[in-house]
Amino acid sequence: MTQCVIFDCDGTLVDSEYLCNLGLQEQLALSGVVISAEQLIKQYRGERLADTLATISRLHDVSLSDDFIPLYRERVDALFDQELKVIDGVEEMLEQLRLPRCTASNAPVEKTRRQLSQTGLDRYFGGKNYSAYDVDAWKPDPKLFLHAAASMGFAPEQCLVVEDSPVGVVAAQAAGIPVVHYDPEGQFDAVPGVPKFGHMRELLPLIMA
Repeated sequence: MTQCVIFDCDGTLVDSEYLCNLGLQEQLALSGVVISAEQLIKQYRGERLADTLATISRLHDVSLSDDFIPLYRERVDALFDQELKVIDGVEEMLEQLRLPRCTASNAPVEKTRRQLSQTGLDRYFGGKNYSAYDVDAWKPDPKLFLHAAASMGFAPEQCLVVEDSPVGVVAAQAAGIPVVHYDPEGQFDAVPGVPKFGHMRELLPLIMA
């Protein structure tokens, strides 16, 4: 039985995937790279930002400036201030969840904390937010999830990961942690042994199964 729940943040708790990729679309356009937010989501969802930018630079034969990432993050922060929202059903689910929980994200922990604070979700996590930057390993590497589980005081098999990206699902599987896949738009193929769900109201029964 699940004793601890490890949540991804972007696209799982907060509706930030489009805003992050819209910011990336706009920042790339300044470097002459035309690629839509929708395309970025489809091709690079959940990947480490540095890896995504390296691939884009290679495919489009462009060198991005040293200040590209800081400028991109400033652009995304501005979009968050205007439009960031909680995923539908998340607050109701967290109100009813009676288990220890944390977040584990490829993003810097400061970004996760800002998103949770801005949306009021921080009160559900008590500062238990873990980042790939803590362990210098990004999903699909399993180290982040193993770090989160150990930091929470649980064995991998006692936890459940809630993810919206295929790379996150792969990371959880590699860590030996059960995982469920939040895919509200049915974008991704089913993974054998990984339950999929489309609305947060469906999550609690999966956690307690």
